[in-house]
Amino acid sequence: MASQSNNYPDNFTSPSSIASTDKEVARELLPLLRVYTDGSVERLLGSPVVPPSSPDPETGVFSKDITISTNPNISARIYRPNFSQSKYDPNYHDNENGQKLPILVYLHGGGFCIESAFSFLDHRYLNRIVSESRTLAISVEYRLAPESPLPAAYEDCWTALRWVAAHSGALEQVLGREPWLISHGDFGRLYIGGDSAGGNIAHNVALRAATESLPCGVKLRGVFLSHPFFWGSKPIGSEPKEGFENSLERLVWEFVYPSVPGGINDPTINPVSGIGAPSLAGLACSRMLVCVAGKDRLRERGVWYYEAVKESGWKGEAELFEVEEEDHAFHIFNIDSQNANNMIKRLASFLV
Repeated sequence: MASQSNNYPDNFTSPSSIASTDKEVARELLPLLRVYTDGSVERLLGSPVVPPSSPDPETGVFSKDITISTNPNISARIYRPNFSQSKYDPNYHDNENGQKLPILVYLHGGGFCIESAFSFLDHRYLNRIVSESRTLAISVEYRLAPESPLPAAYEDCWTALRWVAAHSGALEQVLGREPWLISHGDFGRLYIGGDSAGGNIAHNVALRAATESLPCGVKLRGVFLSHPFFWGSKPIGSEPKEGFENSLERLVWEFVYPSVPGGINDPTINPVSGIGAPSLAGLACSRMLVCVAGKDRLRERGVWYYEAVKESGWKGEAELFEVEEEDHAFHIFNIDSQNANNMIKRLASFLV
């Protein structure tokens, strides 16, 4: 949620620099977006959409865009490492060791209302993650609020995870069978993870997987939550008490999920003490990594969540990774820094 200095391409024009319109504003969520009376939405923050790479010149990672569902429309960008520096062929189906790769279903951040799986920042980030971890990654383009308020993003990401898992069995019922998943995916090493809002979604999907089975008996091996977007009605720890009721985090939540029964204390946003929150012992994975940043306004919630998971009776292995001197999503915005490099290496070491 915090502002950052962004390393965009030379030809990047920030959405906020676009000339203002004469259209009438119906409502706005500053500094993120405006909604006009004609129903159009102007997103004021976010990085530009970029095409997939074949391969990425910096990492050698291949990517392409795929369709997961047509009702609703859910797409994704899939990434695979370069198996051989001499084989720049995106249709090459044998890796150098004949081994299968871990699978990561990745969920981008952006407060449920901005950014994209196809954006410059996320494309650059996924190239680094895939190159470092040598995983097969599927970055999900879920629907955004306000055009599609929550729970649309939760449903889309659950559908995407099921679609990926379905590739482990008979493929007759799989829309748009994906050769990279069939040829390279190790469904015994299936992970889901995300940053900020994507971390929130990853948590909620992991809870859902405890009560609704994935296709073909596939199980989640691990979940990572980087700077997860959790909040509540009362401050905890070092969170500032002044102005808390009108915090941007609360305003974002009420904007993107106006129909949620529990409001800011619904367990989807407040998984520790939310109204009717299910036990965290039910998380359907055996490994979890929670990443926080010392200067991030969401830091206290991430630590609180990690400690609650540890104390819940959950049978898996949970780890906390903190970079004290950094702010929210620094490893995406400032990806060339040493701290970002260290964090990406930590995420990569988790995906085994």
